[in-house]
Amino acid sequence: MNEQKALKQIALIKTGSTIEQIKPVHGDFEDWFAEGMGVLDLLQIDVYKQQALPPAESLAGVVITGSPAMVSAGEDWSERTAEWLEKTVKKGTPVLGVCYGHQLLAHALGGKAGPNPAGRQIGTVTVELSDGSEDDPLLGYLPRTFAAQTSHSEAVLELPTGAERLATSPLDNNFAIRYAENVWGLQFHPEFSGIVMSEYIRCRSDAIREEGLNPQQLIDKTTETLEAKSLLRKFVELL
Repeated sequence: MNEQKALKQIALIKTGSTIEQIKPVHGDFEDWFAEGMGVLDLLQIDVYKQQALPPAESLAGVVITGSPAMVSAGEDWSERTAEWLEKTVKKGTPVLGVCYGHQLLAHALGGKAGPNPAGRQIGTVTVELSDGSEDDPLLGYLPRTFAAQTSHSEAVLELPTGAERLATSPLDNNFAIRYAENVWGLQFHPEFSGIVMSEYIRCRSDAIREEGLNPQQLIDKTTETLEAKSLLRKFVELL
């Protein structure tokens, strides 16, 4: 981070909270992002609780979390955040969107997010980088394939004009996107540990079974995903 931006804070735009059963032992989104980014003084803004968003000029960068909400639902707080993101991107502020944040960026910039035709994707999956991604400032240092944690049923269905696909997964063609020069979206969760991922599967086990998946098999395949997690500190380095 350069000296001028070091005087500004990184905003964590919190668009929801983790599953209630997980919080007492493992914490919440802000804890996982702070640890993964190595930044303890994140400016947390709970937009889903109607907290006001700051001027983009006052921020070194922006990270948008995941959420149990759906972008396609068009909730008022979400639409207001999308309008703010569009303006923030135009001002050149670096942005990283994760899961819901990734989909919200697509929506804000003229793309489309909605239910994934391939269905729910949950657990540790293999990410495959797209051709040309080796030149990307954020993802370019990673190997061609790496493991990542994921939990979502909606996805980016249409890219905004000018967006570049950086990675795919078995059920999602738009798994990582570069939306602008310093704006990225990740459908996966670099902030999740293997333990947190397993807890998500346990808590969602009834829905997973109803969709024909085997929760225990998914838990057995869960691993730590250190390469994916490293993207959080890499984003901070690029500020």
